[in-house]
Formats: sequence, structure tokens, C-alpha cells
Amino acid sequence: MKRLILMRHAKSSWDHPDLDDFDRPLNDRGRASARAMGEWLRGGGHEPALALVSSSVRTRETFALLGFDCEVRFADTLYHASPRTMRGALREASGGTVLMICHNPGAAQLARDLLESAPQHPKFFGYPTCATLIAEFDIGHWGELDWRSGRAADFVVPRQLTG
Repeated sequence: MKRLILMRHAKSSWDHPDLDDFDRPLNDRGRASARAMGEWLRGGGHEPALALVSSSVRTRETFALLGFDCEVRFADTLYHASPRTMRGALREASGGTVLMICHNPGAAQLARDLLESAPQHPKFFGYPTCATLIAEFDIGHWGELDWRSGRAADFVVPRQLTG
């Protein structure tokens, strides 16, 4: 079995309109959400062996605040990537549990495309910032990852953790 932790980056700041989208950092709420999500994931035993992270500032910062000590690959190709591109990156992954931190609309669409059925969560289809899906796949290696093959083990949004 393989496990995917699919996360949209935490809430970013719009305080500096002159910054390129790629360079926007997290805001205070985003930083708190990322820390809370890291604690929740560790508390549930969801520690990744590998993290595949968009190379944008906000995704890098989200990853850092999660507090995981694992191999990480920052990829320009994951910046606003399509579900097909993200699945391609996953199919080249290794390890039992992989964390992927990316952007919408790709994250939301990838989550829908990988699962046999959507979790019964009111925020799943909107996939708000720092939303996190834990999906399980009955495969021996990531190269076997296919559409509609996963089972949602959990889905959580930051407001469930921070109030």
C-alpha cells in the first residue's frame, strides 16, 4: 500500500501587490495553519518519506512549517501544475508515504481524479488553503498509480484544527 498526503499550500499574503505570484509568502494565519497541520499529521502517524513540493515561496514555507525531516524535492513543474503533471511526479516517487504540496485548481482536481469516491466533507470540492487529503492506494510502487484508484482515509481543513 502507498499513502499520499496531498496538501494545498497554506494561506498566502497579499500585503505586497508588487510581488510576483510565485514569490508571495504566507500570512500569519497561513503559518499557524501549516504548524497545526504538521502537528495533526504527526499525531496521526502520517510522516512522509518524501515530499514533492512546488518551488514557490508559499509552498516552500508551508513545507518548512510542517516540521518534517524527510527527503524533499522542490519542483518548478509543480507550480500551478495540472493533475496529469502532478500524477507524473507521483509516479516517479519512492517511499511508502509521499507528501505533495501544490496549488489550486490542480490540487482539488487531482484529489477528485485519484479517488474512487470523494470523502463526505463539505470543503472537499473547494479544497481551501492548507486542505489536506490522505489517500491510500493498493499498489506496490508509485509507478502503478492510476486515476480513480485511491481511497480517502481522511480529509481535513485548518479550521478544524485551529478553531
